[in-house]
Amino acid sequence: MKVSSHLWPGVPLALGSAALFGALAPLCKLLLDRFEPQMLAGALYLGAGIGLGLITLARRVAGAPAAEAPLRRGDAPWLAAIVLFGGVLGPLALMLGLNATDAANAALLLNLEGLATMAIAWLVFRENVDRRLLLGAAAILLGAVALSWRGRGVSLDAGAVLVAGACLCWGVDNNLTRKLSSADPATLAMIKGFFAGGVNLAAALLLGARLPGAADLAAAAVLGFVCVGASLVLFIRALRHLGTARTGAYFSLAPFIGAATALAAFNEAPSLQLLVAGGLMGVGVWLHLSERHEHVHQHAPLEHEHSHVHDAHHQHAHEHENGGEPHSHWHSHASLVHSHPHYPDLHHRHRH
Repeated sequence: MKVSSHLWPGVPLALGSAALFGALAPLCKLLLDRFEPQMLAGALYLGAGIGLGLITLARRVAGAPAAEAPLRRGDAPWLAAIVLFGGVLGPLALMLGLNATDAANAALLLNLEGLATMAIAWLVFRENVDRRLLLGAAAILLGAVALSWRGRGVSLDAGAVLVAGACLCWGVDNNLTRKLSSADPATLAMIKGFFAGGVNLAAALLLGARLPGAADLAAAAVLGFVCVGASLVLFIRALRHLGTARTGAYFSLAPFIGAATALAAFNEAPSLQLLVAGGLMGVGVWLHLSERHEHVHQHAPLEHEHSHVHDAHHQHAHEHENGGEPHSHWHSHASLVHSHPHYPDLHHRHRH
């Protein structure tokens, strides 16, 4: 039976992405005594790229049917911009910023990524954002700030500017990634992993860092595949169902999930700070889950390719056997006027 709720599958995908990425920080603590930070970042992202590359290769060797749309030549400029902002400039600005400001300052400023993602989606790409979404996003961001608060304000030194610049780069990256969210997310994440990993690893080696042992590199690669690669695949899939602003808001839960993971891993008692942050984030998530955006809207004629099933928006015939659902092929949408709850997904990017 097909699930018709507008919450499915976008919300679970976004929350799953946040959960995997949130678990990354506490698990990385087990490796930091054997890695220089930038070297670890490179190993994590390369592990994501290698792992996703092996899965893609295995599927092709096994002759598995393609359920996702391929990247096309026209996607190259968007892909180059995604790699530049998300895989090169963002990590580089963060590492330079961390060297010029303290960890508490950086932890607070990293919350700007969610804010930048939502602001660019709303102001630049004109994604629909209503009062309920804004209130929910504000509650989630306040919870993230409460979680990273260390008893003093933000000091605006050169390092802080670089960390804020990294968040802006990732906000641009998240919005540009939405442009390619109809394509195979594993391929996108693989390319991003290779570039981000290569840049960070090369920079670390140039700065004098030494490679750790093979066992430590393998552990970092596996961790990167699960907590970076798989998280990014889920994030891209969520983008196609929820749009950028909502996916970014749910992803802002990652710091809280990371803190809760650390408590469970190290048998620590929850602090008042964590409980306050959890309460604020819980309110934000409830506001988002209870959002119901519904109105009569018109779908203009459209031709594109993406993974789909035959639902209300996909009523077309096939010249050949389609190999089951979901499947991917180039298809046309006729003009359609109807009303139902929806998010700004691949088929609902209309003006209000």
